[in-house]
Amino acid sequence: MGSEFSQAVEARLLKRAQRGDMNAHAELFRRFGGAVFTLACRLVKRRDIAEEILQETFLDVMRHIGGFRDDAPFGFWLRRIAVNRSFMFLRSYWERQSEALDGEPADFASDLDTDLLRADLEALLNRLPPASRAVLWLHEVEGYTHQEIADLLGRTPSFSKSQLARSHARLRAMAANDATADEVCVCTPKSAS
Repeated sequence: MGSEFSQAVEARLLKRAQRGDMNAHAELFRRFGGAVFTLACRLVKRRDIAEEILQETFLDVMRHIGGFRDDAPFGFWLRRIAVNRSFMFLRSYWERQSEALDGEPADFASDLDTDLLRADLEALLNRLPPASRAVLWLHEVEGYTHQEIADLLGRTPSFSKSQLARSHARLRAMAANDATADEVCVCTPKSAS
């Protein structure tokens, strides 16, 4: 999933964007907007908030691209901005809800049709608490280290490790429960029936 962020960006395009060329910014948005939106959706589980994060991420890019150095690929720099924006939302959400980081999620998965997606891994992920889901996604899919996740969350690497272990255990238990509840699960869109 993170491969969208690893696509090469020509130095000339980046220089134009650094000079404030709006066409260059539009090209960067066209190339990376989908990946930023998908990442934000997976972390915050709310399409409306993911759209806001997408916009805020690219506003940050416009404001700070002058400071971008070629130490790492542009996409990885952009991904870091998107992840930080997503965690800013999650931290404020957790604070507003006065919810423990390993508590049950509020309404993140309310739009899911769990009967339709029962055997789907994504449905299982959506049932994880927000912190567990975010740590699992960042570590397993995005490739962040426990130290990087800890830095993003303002926690320790051991917190990240324990959340990852809990996530794996919860996923195994949910998958086992779902498998015993439904011997055979065929996932088809409702309109196809």
